[in-house]
Amino acid sequence: MTGAGAPPGPGDQARVSVTVAVPPAEAFAIFTDEIDLWWRRGPRFRMGGRSPGVLQFEARVGGRLFERFPGAGGDAGHVIEIGTVTAWEPPTRLAFTWRNTNFAPDEVTWVEIGFEPVATGTRVVVVHRGWAALRPDHPTRHGRTGAAFSATIGRWWGDLLTALREHAAAAGGRAR
Repeated sequence: MTGAGAPPGPGDQARVSVTVAVPPAEAFAIFTDEIDLWWRRGPRFRMGGRSPGVLQFEARVGGRLFERFPGAGGDAGHVIEIGTVTAWEPPTRLAFTWRNTNFAPDEVTWVEIGFEPVATGTRVVVVHRGWAALRPDHPTRHGRTGAAFSATIGRWWGDLLTALREHAAAAGGRAR
């Protein structure tokens, strides 16, 4: 997978894949349109931690990936922007920048997702890169660098892709 951004370096990326039992167009739609339904909740996975935010994409290049938190008493609430869509190519490819809440304004990583047809459905491949540009003591690393940090990011995405596979299995039985 290729895309704009920082060149890979040691401990720069994590690559994780899962096979979902739906065709690529449906896998892409589930990943993007239903992201709030399958993306795990809680402080490990959501920008708002335990707060009940809604995660969503704006379906276009330049659109946002964000989490919206409703306000009280009709207040519009607030939004945490997680990234910006850099490629929106249904049903084969999605890419976006990724920023954690503790990133400085100039810090960013890149996520690219491929949707590849296979005999049993779709292989969803996630590559999350750009970590080498973050300093070794960056808070998002939790004390890990290099391969140890890449493995942590891989496990994090692995947990998310397991949730995607489970949701796709449940969604596969209903009309889209």
